[in-house]
Amino acid sequence: MTQDEALAILESGASVLLTGAAGTGKTYVLNKFIRRAKKAGKSVAVTATTGLAATHLNGTTIHAWSGIGVHDSIDKHMATKLGKSRQELIRKADILVIDEISMLHDFRLDMVEEIVRTVRDDQQPFGGLQVVLCGDFFQLPPVNRQGSRQGSFVTSSQAWERGSFTVCYLEKQYRQVDDQDYTDILNGIRAGFLTRSQLDILRARQQAVDDPFATKTRLLTVNVDVDTVNEAQLDELQGDVHEYDMETHGGKNYVEQLKRSCLAPERLRLKKGAQIMCIKNAQDRRYANGSLGVVVDFEKSTDYPIVELVNGRTISMKPETWELMDGDKRRAQLTQLPLRLAWAITVHKSQGMTLDAARIDLSRAFVEGMGYVALSRVRSLKHLLLDGLNGMALRVSPLAKTIDKDLRSRSEKALQDFAEHLKQWQADEDSGQHAPKPEQKSELEIDQELFDRLRVWRAQRALKDGMPAYIIAHDKTLAAVSILKPRSEDELLKVPGFGTKKVEAYGADIIRITSDSDDN
Repeated sequence: MTQDEALAILESGASVLLTGAAGTGKTYVLNKFIRRAKKAGKSVAVTATTGLAATHLNGTTIHAWSGIGVHDSIDKHMATKLGKSRQELIRKADILVIDEISMLHDFRLDMVEEIVRTVRDDQQPFGGLQVVLCGDFFQLPPVNRQGSRQGSFVTSSQAWERGSFTVCYLEKQYRQVDDQDYTDILNGIRAGFLTRSQLDILRARQQAVDDPFATKTRLLTVNVDVDTVNEAQLDELQGDVHEYDMETHGGKNYVEQLKRSCLAPERLRLKKGAQIMCIKNAQDRRYANGSLGVVVDFEKSTDYPIVELVNGRTISMKPETWELMDGDKRRAQLTQLPLRLAWAITVHKSQGMTLDAARIDLSRAFVEGMGYVALSRVRSLKHLLLDGLNGMALRVSPLAKTIDKDLRSRSEKALQDFAEHLKQWQADEDSGQHAPKPEQKSELEIDQELFDRLRVWRAQRALKDGMPAYIIAHDKTLAAVSILKPRSEDELLKVPGFGTKKVEAYGADIIRITSDSDDN
């Protein structure tokens, strides 16, 4: 599927899984869809599974937006205990975007779905929201920590089944477009098979000569290695060390749980010239979780670091607070500067990035997909240095390969199901008539009884025809029918979402239902 075809389907109002290999432009399409949706007057909740990934979309984490936080389960009162402002954000949203979906547990998507449905007081999947999931299941899977609830990809969730997601599988490669050998190697990793010559090409990058003057990001697999590199780089800098110790409050187990869920170090050591990454979203939006920069000075009165971010903004950093809440109870709290050293980062934090050059060590890769994520960050082989590979480095999940076959098939079917819409969308795009316009809210009220009857009919027809209900008509379309109450095929053709083929297939049933409603 092309990027334009995916965008067209997204703009149909369907709930979508946007997927494809690393470098096919998923984030590009997503950003374009978000911009156009906002221009059209939609309220778009932009989220991702990690704070760093969320910064690529100027969003927040799905855990924060939905209010599930670090919890592994929810009770029946959790939704009502959310703050009023959080509930209002959920209620007013038209579209929910979740990026880097491969890293979200199936049970957490179910938690989000239940929270949203409850807060919106709407029993449709996700409370009637259009939901857009984006990611690649060949990349990093959900992290199953010892002692925590275990889970799998979101395709195993009840929310996935309830949501009737259309699959848009992007095919064309853009990141490694100028290096076909590298593209073939990455595709081979996805397929689970590399030729001997491809392995030789990859291993040759372990003997490549490093350019000491070239700026490279180091990608490592475990936090302890990242910390070692960052501390060594810090020690090479001239000047005094400034240290900041974390303050904690709460029960020991709760404090440890909170420490694991955030990136704040217990003792932060900084010098002038230290490369840093912000690890929390600022309330005033001056910096975001994932913002990179350099320490340029320290305040004389407070000793707080002054940081120049890569966007040119200079900020005096102040301590921030993280909390672990259990309903209305604060179980733990920690306070620390929202910074950590960033000469090196973990592969997990690199997912979603594009790097001009990188030095990568996969000698301690410990999970399927880790090597693929790291290697696919780089544009070409000539800008890649390898410090090591182990047996796990080039493996991908067997489950991901099984899921991939199904997703490709569903993407092909989507092109057929949306053929009429795609043709009209492209015509409108070419003529300039497709420029987003603010959506006008109807002053007419939905006939709820008619709307419910139409949804029951749609479910029965979908079961009879063996197809997803949204292919027959989206809720937005049925809502329009329940407002306009068409009594003829000509009137039904005026309802957004109904073309000639759909009127031929379903018009008689719908007109009968609307007529019966008027008669009642």
